[in-house]
Amino acid sequence: MKAYFDDRQWKHDPKHFMANGVQLPCPEQPERIARLTSGAVAAGCVFETPADAGLGPIAAVHTAEYLSFLRNIYTRWRRIEGAGDEVIPNVHPANRSDGYPKSAVGQAGYHQADTACPIAEHTWEAAYWSAQSAIAGADAIIGGEQACYVLSRPPGHHAFSDLAGGFCFLNNSGIAAERLRAAGHRPAILDVDVHHGNGTQGMFYDRADILTVSIHADPARFYPFFWGHAQERGKGAGLGANLNLPLARGTGDDAYLKTLDQALERITAFGATSVVVALGLDAHEDDPFQGLAITTAGFARIAAAIAALGLPTLYVQEGGYLSDALAGNLTSFLSGAQGTA
Repeated sequence: MKAYFDDRQWKHDPKHFMANGVQLPCPEQPERIARLTSGAVAAGCVFETPADAGLGPIAAVHTAEYLSFLRNIYTRWRRIEGAGDEVIPNVHPANRSDGYPKSAVGQAGYHQADTACPIAEHTWEAAYWSAQSAIAGADAIIGGEQACYVLSRPPGHHAFSDLAGGFCFLNNSGIAAERLRAAGHRPAILDVDVHHGNGTQGMFYDRADILTVSIHADPARFYPFFWGHAQERGKGAGLGANLNLPLARGTGDDAYLKTLDQALERITAFGATSVVVALGLDAHEDDPFQGLAITTAGFARIAAAIAALGLPTLYVQEGGYLSDALAGNLTSFLSGAQGTA
């Protein structure tokens, strides 16, 4: 299977995030790249470096205001006397329609949903090339590839059109889906990360031309909390083009696969001509976030069921955090996708 990754994605090296009022080491570490690369190569992936398609495909789903913020905020932040080494917000607007401040602190609060998306010196560069990897993968599908893997890191599915969050800055899966749509495809995004793809949902919530489906741990007591509930179906033209399938904490392989059948049926009913899989491996039973309980072998079964749709499929890496099982989980998934598990 063809795969894409750019070495500049290593440069994002976040040190901290906050959870439950405590500053902790950030789990979205560069070491994830080494383990995911190992897992992909073991499944037969051959990596290529993406070309630079420019800002256009990114700006197709992200606002110019937000992209300007991401490109410049670190430099502006470092001008603040006594500022920390990373851009982490401490104040947020009550509503997205509230005033847009001029200060770096205020804009950080406006464009960063939480304290789990620290921006450092090389964050923009790494996120840009993560997105370019996803664009290259989409172009490969447009060019006739049946399946392609993208090692997008930093990940993207918690990023809205103008809002970072949950370790995500540019929505790689959304960028890839829009690239496919612009080339004449009717794409569906299937998010199998343990966390709901809230940014992806928000990005396409009022659109009927891209289907968004997410299977995830029930957000009633799990990040991202405010999105991902079953009643969220889209709005306006997009009503019915969003499907959330929340699962009880600790759900294992068999129950997950039954839910996956519902997701695949909706993709078929949508008339999708291609699928973007937002590939989170953090649903694994040993992942640090402990949301679901998918086994390593279960990932192969999930991938085989998706591949059985027979549609051109782009696998875009989302979550999956440092554990001894991470590389093997990706090998299992990609092997299942290729029928070699």
